[in-house]
Amino acid sequence: MSAVQHANVEERVKKIVADQFAIDVSEVRNEAHIVNDLGADRLDALLIVMSVEDEFGIEITEDQEERLQTVQQVINHVQSL
Repeated sequence: MSAVQHANVEERVKKIVADQFAIDVSEVRNEAHIVNDLGADRLDALLIVMSVEDEFGIEITEDQEERLQTVQQVINHVQSL
């Protein structure tokens, strides 16, 4: 993936997270823990995963989902595919 595509992934993931919590994208930090910092419950986390899957045309397994705890981890996972 090129640097432009990497930046695009970051922007798109941050938008998904921001939309889920009805906050401005500028408030979503890469190092933010989805549960501890953003206050996600199980449903929020599931909706974020489903939105990321739809946005990027990928599938995230349950095992992968459990390891994706920060915004940056989600970004890295998508970029690694």
